[in-house]
Amino acid sequence: MAKQNQKILLVDDEPDILELLKYNLSKEGYEVKTASDGIKGVEIAKGFIPDLIILDIMMPKQDGVETCRQMREVPELANAFVIFLTARSEEYSEVAAFDMGADDYITKPIKPRALVSRINALFRRESKKKKESHKVELGDLIIDRSSYTVISGEEKINLPKKEFELLYFLAQNPGKVFSRDELLQNIWGTDVYVLARTVDVHIRKVREKIGEGYISTVKGVGYKFDMN
Repeated sequence: MAKQNQKILLVDDEPDILELLKYNLSKEGYEVKTASDGIKGVEIAKGFIPDLIILDIMMPKQDGVETCRQMREVPELANAFVIFLTARSEEYSEVAAFDMGADDYITKPIKPRALVSRINALFRRESKKKKESHKVELGDLIIDRSSYTVISGEEKINLPKKEFELLYFLAQNPGKVFSRDELLQNIWGTDVYVLARTVDVHIRKVREKIGEGYISTVKGVGYKFDMN
């Protein structure tokens, strides 16, 4: 996908940050729209359908985590990348962001060139994954990476991007046990620091949606996809 076709929505209550990031991302070739609060961000996102959403956490009217939750409920936005920007460095804020399906978490002050580099890398990884896409069919479960769909029997199950990637990765390697660190590296990448508990939260959410019989916990080691 050419950059000219990739759309980014910036949501932040600081006008200087919006202007700075919009300038740098537009110069890079991305189509960019902005919103100054979470409520407006959700409204714009529904019509714009961005490929990437960059959200400040602390905003008036509605914080970034709640804004992300509302956006994820829109089917067309379920698989958009999400990067959180924040001046807060507390662990609980980071945990809340990744539990909501964030792809990255960046603390302010922002270095525009570094941010652009991380965004470019994010889209490159996605492009590479799409070229390698295919269906995984195990029992009555069909996992289609090209369309981000999961079908169990005759039921279509909607999973946010990170939950889908986790399920797809495990299903590609049935019976093989992966540690939390290995799953973090393969799903979130080596350039993003994510807490190990994030894996546990995503596994729990996947199990709630597809059932308990597919992903097994290997105590003290990690997780595996198990058809038994």
